[in-house]
Order: sequence, then structure tokens, then C-alpha cells
Amino acid sequence: MSEHPALRSGFAAADESSGLLLWQVTNRWQAAQRSALAPFDLTHVQFVLLASLTYLAARAADPVMQRDLAEHAATDPMMTSQVLRALEQKGLIERRDHPSDRRAKSLAPTEAGAALVNRAIVAVEDCDREFFEPLGAHGPDFAAALRLLRERA
Repeated sequence: MSEHPALRSGFAAADESSGLLLWQVTNRWQAAQRSALAPFDLTHVQFVLLASLTYLAARAADPVMQRDLAEHAATDPMMTSQVLRALEQKGLIERRDHPSDRRAKSLAPTEAGAALVNRAIVAVEDCDREFFEPLGAHGPDFAAALRLLRERA
């Protein structure tokens, strides 16, 4: 008998756990993204928020608010605020007076921010292509499964 207690898992092997596999794959994907973004001096969350803001600002009829950006990127509002401060200090975004709400501020990428994120997105998308290439023809099904899980949350 072992002197250490056993793990009471419902799985016969760790590789049967979708949650553990997702955790492991996510860690490897994040490491690849960190490497791809290093030349741009952006963390992955900074990239996601800057890219999302650039995307929304170009398409939205109304000014982009912080809550809109956090909802679009599926980020925690408090963390979003901290990351936006860092992007503002880097001169990549700016807060503007909201045209119809004097208490509110809207967000916009600066010219430098939009230029940087448009260079960085090439590296991010190249990284994704290389990372997910082993899925081959299953790539669209994998993306559909991820969307299904995202919508459940």
C-alpha cells in the first residue's frame, strides 16, 4: 500500500480530462503569443484590448466606452482598467470626453497605437496559424467548439 493518498479523479488518466488539456494547451499557446508579441513591447492582454479597441472604434457609430471594450474582449473590468492605463501611458490609446455624457470618457486608439497593433496582428495571426496548423481540416470545427463553450459561460 502506498504511503501517499491517491487522487480521487473520475478519469483513469490525466489525458482524459478536457479541462487539464485545455489548461496545458492554453499555457503553450500563451507562451507562443508572448514570444510573437515581444518585439512590439506588448503583453497579450494589451494586444487584445488595443486590437479590440481599434476594431470597435473603426466600426462603432457611438464612442467606445470601457465597459463596451471589456465586454467585447471578455476581460475583467478592473483588469481592463489597469491595462488601459498602461496603454495610455505608452501613448497607444487616449481617453476623450464623451460627447453626450459629461461624466464619462470614451476610448480611442492613437495613430501610433493603431499602427502598432496593425503590425503586431500580423505576428499574432502567423503565430496562430503555426500553432493550430496540426488541426488541419479540423480547425474550423475546433473554432466552432470554442465559440460554443464561450457562449455558455
